[in-house]
Amino acid sequence: MAFPLNSTLSVPLRGGRLALLFCACLTAWPAGLLQAQVQIQAPGQVQAALPPGTRLSLPAPRPHIEDLPQAPARAATGLSENVLPSLGDINSQTLSPAAERRLGDRIMRSILRDPDVIDDPLILEHVRTIWGSLLTSARHRGDINADIDDTYAWTPFLVRERSVNAFALPGGYIGVHLGLLAMTRSPDELSSVLAHELSHVTQRHIARMMSQSKQTSWVGLAAMVLGALAASRSSEAAQALIMGGQGVAVQGQLNFSRDMEREADRVGFGVMTEAGYAPAGMAQMFEQLQVAARLNDDNSYPYLRSHPLTTERIGEARARMGTAGWGLVDDRTEAKLDRTRLRHALMSARARVLMDTRSASLQGLVRPVTLPASATPIDRLARHYEAALAAIQLKDRAQAEASLRQAQATIAGLDDIEQGEARRVLMLAAAELDVVTGRAALAQATLADALAHTAPGQDTDHRPELLLLARATLNMPDSPAQRDALQNVVNRLQPLVSSQPQDAAAWTALSSAWARLDQPLRALRADAEASAVTGDLQGAVDRVDSARRRYRQPSPADLIELSVMDARVRAWRQTIKDDAREDKLG
Repeated sequence: MAFPLNSTLSVPLRGGRLALLFCACLTAWPAGLLQAQVQIQAPGQVQAALPPGTRLSLPAPRPHIEDLPQAPARAATGLSENVLPSLGDINSQTLSPAAERRLGDRIMRSILRDPDVIDDPLILEHVRTIWGSLLTSARHRGDINADIDDTYAWTPFLVRERSVNAFALPGGYIGVHLGLLAMTRSPDELSSVLAHELSHVTQRHIARMMSQSKQTSWVGLAAMVLGALAASRSSEAAQALIMGGQGVAVQGQLNFSRDMEREADRVGFGVMTEAGYAPAGMAQMFEQLQVAARLNDDNSYPYLRSHPLTTERIGEARARMGTAGWGLVDDRTEAKLDRTRLRHALMSARARVLMDTRSASLQGLVRPVTLPASATPIDRLARHYEAALAAIQLKDRAQAEASLRQAQATIAGLDDIEQGEARRVLMLAAAELDVVTGRAALAQATLADALAHTAPGQDTDHRPELLLLARATLNMPDSPAQRDALQNVVNRLQPLVSSQPQDAAAWTALSSAWARLDQPLRALRADAEASAVTGDLQGAVDRVDSARRRYRQPSPADLIELSVMDARVRAWRQTIKDDAREDKLG
């Protein structure tokens, strides 16, 4: 059965529209070569422009969604028609760190516009803490050379998915599904997954894989990047997309090799243990995944499809655990990990709430659950926190307050370090409850008190408090006191965006605060920055152009702001120009 060239396949997905050209060389097919134009659009029906009576049937995929340089991008993008970059024929050269980062940046600009890529400040803070310790360990071990250290992004991000998965993108971007956080029982288990992903990046498996390919361009790889996230929606057409992108992989040309998987296990184990995490974490994670996979066959564990748990891999993990010990660490490291373990239990509970915010799912989490007598104080705290968060999502103040009281009652059973962390997380939950139930002033007072010991510019490591403070203050009615509170928010957010210019949530909050303070030009500039960070470069440029037309005779203060905006827009236009040139060359 021969298929026409340039066939069209449309896939319905939430989050806009993305078009991409991909190729798959399938030697088993009479035609030998399938070229398809894939459009992802929402809403819509799955349509395949295939001959009547025919069905798209491809070899079963073995996606390396994690390793995916590959990994996912199912999201909408604001880029031009061909949204993925043309980096040339990979047959002729090894993908350089700079080219890999450029590819990763363009994929991220697509992904970040998807509503299921979320920024939950508390969960992201937890993931970044573990990720940062692994990066420090990898640098200390010499796994990260200066070339990639200065070039790659080294940035984790969260995906609102119930499936258990994590994946690496080109250029050092790491995606983490909330389902993975929800299922891991300790920071040691989570660190084993992140360390494995990090090691695929540090060992340059993406570039090595592409340089070894003989017939596949970066476009086939990009198809897998796109399809991996699409497949998590359980769409048959999305599966067809990733299968198409995997056509060459079936022939061994795109898959990470078993040697690469073993290398990522070995290097990752060294990274996580030198970072202070228990050596048992990797074997425990493997065993937990293996048991879960036997009991579930509902596509909830895509990580297993991309990382098959062979007997050899599990045996090697156990052997390494035996060599290194179960997790003997010094007292100082143990004290540091106490807080991380408590935080992980709470963030795992938070992930279970946020990964599925449908009313029925939240109602199930609110219902009382009888914990076994063997449950630890941390177990009880996490369960009550989970119920409180679900009630907050449902805006059920009475139930949320009851669950928070139960959570507070468990704190006495924790040690001093854990108690401090627990009080902070519960304080933030109580403040969030006040915001969503119309008591913003109370939340504002609570958060202002929590930040009272830090001056503006010295609190950038309190991002969850800062963003929730901004949210509470912006929900207060106009008054002289509220203007003072808004100015305090601005004074605290400015250093945050200066130190973390890729923080879209902070830029958005800053834009709203400036607007309420009658500073429209500054508000517009912050809004443009937020648009650029989330991938809408043309939208950012348009906002600045609009400001230029509006302020033809600016004041001295506005002139300074416009000068800054002009510099930023030149950089954005250059990126747009570079993207267009690469697309044309490709």
